[in-house]
Amino acid sequence: MLRLFFSGLCLLLLSLGGCALFPDRDPLNINVVGLEPLTSQGMEVRFAVKIRVQNPNDNPIDYNGVALNLEVNGQPLASGVSDQRGSIGRFSEAVVTVPVSISAFSVMRQTLGQTQSLDNLPYVLRGKLAGGLFGTQRFVDSGQLSLASPLAGAR
Repeated sequence: MLRLFFSGLCLLLLSLGGCALFPDRDPLNINVVGLEPLTSQGMEVRFAVKIRVQNPNDNPIDYNGVALNLEVNGQPLASGVSDQRGSIGRFSEAVVTVPVSISAFSVMRQTLGQTQSLDNLPYVLRGKLAGGLFGTQRFVDSGQLSLASPLAGAR
């Protein structure tokens, strides 16, 4: 019984020491900086969502895929993925572009539930940068989206 206790204690201490090997990492800062129309097909609308990714850490972040989900007015509106690869240097930033699709049904759902103007619509953007030494980096951005102007923009 005593041997089992010491084995468990050693395992606990080793696991705590293993966590010290991974430095504390600050979360990424993500902002939507633009929406550009893309060629659409059938019953969908496509946009290129541009996000600015800031790395406030002392180590670069390498990624090999990006995924986004966009909610407007609390309803899912668009989603997109990209297999692009890149690196965001230490204490650096980059603009990443991800194509997203909006189905006609999502547009109808948004239109039917719309009780306010197309200015200052609340949005939430959830996503992830996949891969790299520290695994997937998840992020969330929120703000106000204006769709009434000819050039749609965020914040």
